[in-house]
Amino acid sequence: MNLIENYYAQGATPFYACRKDMRFSYCMYVPERVEGDPERFPVVVLVHGTNRNPEAYRNRFIDFAEKHRVVVLSPLFPVGVNKPMDHHEYKFMRDGDTRYDEILLAMIDEASEHFPMDGSKLLMHGFSGGGQFTQRFLYLHPERLRAVVIGAPGRLTYIDDTRDWWLGTRDFEEQFGKRLDLEAMKQVDIMMLVGDEDVETWELGAGTGSNWVPGVEDQGDTRIERLTRYHQHLADHGIESKLVLVPGVGHDGSEVLAPVRRFFARALGSER
Repeated sequence: MNLIENYYAQGATPFYACRKDMRFSYCMYVPERVEGDPERFPVVVLVHGTNRNPEAYRNRFIDFAEKHRVVVLSPLFPVGVNKPMDHHEYKFMRDGDTRYDEILLAMIDEASEHFPMDGSKLLMHGFSGGGQFTQRFLYLHPERLRAVVIGAPGRLTYIDDTRDWWLGTRDFEEQFGKRLDLEAMKQVDIMMLVGDEDVETWELGAGTGSNWVPGVEDQGDTRIERLTRYHQHLADHGIESKLVLVPGVGHDGSEVLAPVRRFFARALGSER
């Protein structure tokens, strides 16, 4: 790697196109190597919400990356990839032939060719729409996760053999070519969080489009209620998780990051 390439290979990086599908890109933060660093850094993945602000999430984890010696990767899933003005496709893992989980894994594999990172066991957080992505990624790839934080999702997928994806998992194997692995999910450190003032309902009601199917309104009136019910749902399936209500916070992903950082620090075994 020459001097110029090396300059852009550390710190806050530009956005890189994903070679698997160049409609998608990602940015990173890579700590400058110091004595005592591992050969390859663990990877924290931060998944944007509907507003698409991956760079902002990446920037809020720079201090964490330096302190705990991790690489941060934030993907960008643009609006309207397959349907004009559709903001929601990525949250549900697939749209037609586009598999958003596979796009993210390709980003990690491609970045690992050029950066000192170990993407075999990820730490992942997403808020709102990113929380939906994170929750469903846990179903698809628990073996690739060390820890997840599911932040204030508006719509959830239940382990439910009476309803099809994405409300339930009856056709999970048909959709994704693999079985739901509850035993693997039990090995992942799971936290879910929501602000204790996150009570707006305007985005959760009945509607049309890819972010609504009949029955989703039965999950609860607010994100707090929906996440509390889902926390119990996982427990009913023998899957442990931690539920955190962040005091004094509404629907604001930037205000819930402190408990995310603490949770990831514990998962890394490097809390200090």
